[in-house]
Amino acid sequence: ILLAETQSDPLLRNYDTLIIDEAHERSLNIDFLLGYLKQLLPRRPDLKLIITSATIDTARFSEHFDGAPIVEVSGRTFPVDLRYRPFGVEPDDDRDQTQAICDAVEELRDEGDGDILVFLSGEREIHDTVDALRRMQLRATDILPLYARLAAAEQHRIFQPEGNRRIVVSTNVAETSLTVPGVRYVIDAGAARISRYNRRLKVQRLPIEPISQASANQRAGRCGRVAPGICIRLYAEDEFATRPEFTEPEILRTNLASVILQMTSLGLGDIGAFPFVEPPDGRAINDGINLLEELGALQEPELGVNHRRLTKIGRRLAQLPVDPRLGRMVLEAERLGCVRELLVIASVLSIQDPRERPTEHQQAAAELHRRFVGDDGSDFLAFVRLWDHLRARQRELSSNQFRKLCRAEYLNYLRVREWQDLYSQLRQVAGSMGIRPNQEPAHPDHVHQALMSGLLSHLGLRDGDSKEFKGARNARFVIAPGSALAKKPPKWVMAGELVETNRLWGRVAARVQPEWAERLGAHLIRRTFSEPHWDPVRGAAMTTEKVLLYGLPIVAARAVNFGKVDPSGARAMFIRHALMEGDWATPPPFVAENRALVEELRTIEVRMRRRDLVRDDDATVFGFYDRRLGADVVSAGHFERWWKRTRAGDAGLLTMTIDDLLDPAAGGIDFDEFPETWTQHDVTLPMSYVFEPGHPDDGATVHVALPLLNQVDPEGFDWLVPGLRRELIAALIKSLPKPLRRQLVPVNETADAVIDRI
Repeated sequence: ILLAETQSDPLLRNYDTLIIDEAHERSLNIDFLLGYLKQLLPRRPDLKLIITSATIDTARFSEHFDGAPIVEVSGRTFPVDLRYRPFGVEPDDDRDQTQAICDAVEELRDEGDGDILVFLSGEREIHDTVDALRRMQLRATDILPLYARLAAAEQHRIFQPEGNRRIVVSTNVAETSLTVPGVRYVIDAGAARISRYNRRLKVQRLPIEPISQASANQRAGRCGRVAPGICIRLYAEDEFATRPEFTEPEILRTNLASVILQMTSLGLGDIGAFPFVEPPDGRAINDGINLLEELGALQEPELGVNHRRLTKIGRRLAQLPVDPRLGRMVLEAERLGCVRELLVIASVLSIQDPRERPTEHQQAAAELHRRFVGDDGSDFLAFVRLWDHLRARQRELSSNQFRKLCRAEYLNYLRVREWQDLYSQLRQVAGSMGIRPNQEPAHPDHVHQALMSGLLSHLGLRDGDSKEFKGARNARFVIAPGSALAKKPPKWVMAGELVETNRLWGRVAARVQPEWAERLGAHLIRRTFSEPHWDPVRGAAMTTEKVLLYGLPIVAARAVNFGKVDPSGARAMFIRHALMEGDWATPPPFVAENRALVEELRTIEVRMRRRDLVRDDDATVFGFYDRRLGADVVSAGHFERWWKRTRAGDAGLLTMTIDDLLDPAAGGIDFDEFPETWTQHDVTLPMSYVFEPGHPDDGATVHVALPLLNQVDPEGFDWLVPGLRRELIAALIKSLPKPLRRQLVPVNETADAVIDRI
């Protein structure tokens, strides 16, 4: 809320005093506010800032605010006896964590009355430990699990003592977020799931890590509030001494896109120069910038300027008080007409899942929740149907009846209310930006396209027949078991969240068409082209296009016009295939005429026993068309439009003549020396020519029809066609023995003269 106010009131004039509580949690918002206020205080000397925490690093905070005074307010606490009970350290100690907890419980049973609080890292460990403790059959003892996803009714049991001793087995939700009453003893396993950003996969992870000294002390303090307590730590004392003093701030282990977006919107300049209590790593800054580029929120930096400006999308994105990915979805929904659905989905993705799955009623809960999964199998649209169901029933029921309905349908009432409140806030902010919810239900494809605008790096392509998906940047993930698509995953999927625990899971998923990403990620995609080929039906050169987004083939093989990729290459292919070979549906008449002329010249070359009339007929014909054809003609369609304009002024522009084909260096053609017919008396006979030395038909052949044979005399057939006769005489002279050749060819006479004389 306060961060949002800085946009409309940068000096925070509405306030004279600000109190930032629980500062030790070092959330992203807290660190950003501390940096912002560091810059603001010199401009607002009247503004008072109070920072409070039970385990704060006072020296660091005081130094950050130029030696601000430190005020210590002592709380009323009781002494806590710390006992270190590491397991699995000695060679003969083969206990696991669960057994170590059971042993610690046995140790504490004789210490007196009071409840026991056990700190573990996650739900699985909690369930294993609860089962083990219940098998111990402890007298007059209730075993209660506690974690964030637990049904609200079960969570409330820890605030309702029933007379029996209680053992509460909890995640670190009981460390600072709430206080379990009546606790006298703590068992600390010394670990927690810490949210961390994986720079390689660009996803948020939840690995189990050893907690800091500050967190360990916070846990121990839970048993010293009402009386002296005992804290058993399941790790060694010297290991505790080597742990970091404080938990690493969130800003050092999360994606910084939201911070960068707000800073850029406020004109605070380069994030690297911003006065954070602990400046983030440069690589984390780059990852935040990359995400904003993915969302289309940042422009390229101007020359000589370190920071970037927001795009139109970025400026609007900064006004929405949600994660940038979710905000981008809402903006795209405006264009696609599905704002209502996206406000519902963005709201629920911003909070913890309101659906509950109690351990002992998992099947019943799953069946009730499955009612909202449609034929599309979309987890996102299931939330929309659940929303519609709840709104309809809420109008029919009283407040108390609606609360009971939520409990009966395994829905967390408080989270449902949080969902509704956030939806109202988002709708109000969107309305102030001119974004109005649609009145009619939107098409599912439009909803998923709007979602994809914020989840481009959360696409996945199924790997063969397996259930594993190949994601962006070679990441591999599996759809989480709670998804409607988990059992029969589609070929392409989009995940609302990628979280790494024991493996990378895609939570909240939907089937999508990868082609949608081509438009939404136009600024990110990479295109490759291969196998240019001629398509006579289209009358154009085509090529195979592959479209990649973060390494995923969103278009695997698509035929596209080669003219759009390589106009000069496509033009050359059009000349060769369409004009020279006539390989298209409706070639103009000159194409056949020109090809016939080329064939005629090739025949003449055979008659004259020469290969030099046309230096290179293909190159010559190509050059003829290349010089005369319009520069932008790359296909049959282009040609028809160009030729319609051009032929009106010069209809013979593309019709060849012999002069266009003859090599100027070849000299003239004497057709009399190479007649097409042989005439004797009154009989005219056709002739043919073969230019293939060594072949039986090499030379000139007169074709005599059988009925004319008695009309032809042998006279004259012994005299060769002049050109062939000269070649034969030259070959004979060359084959003579040298003495005879010297007699026949005097030194002072040229070879041509000798041939003429003979």
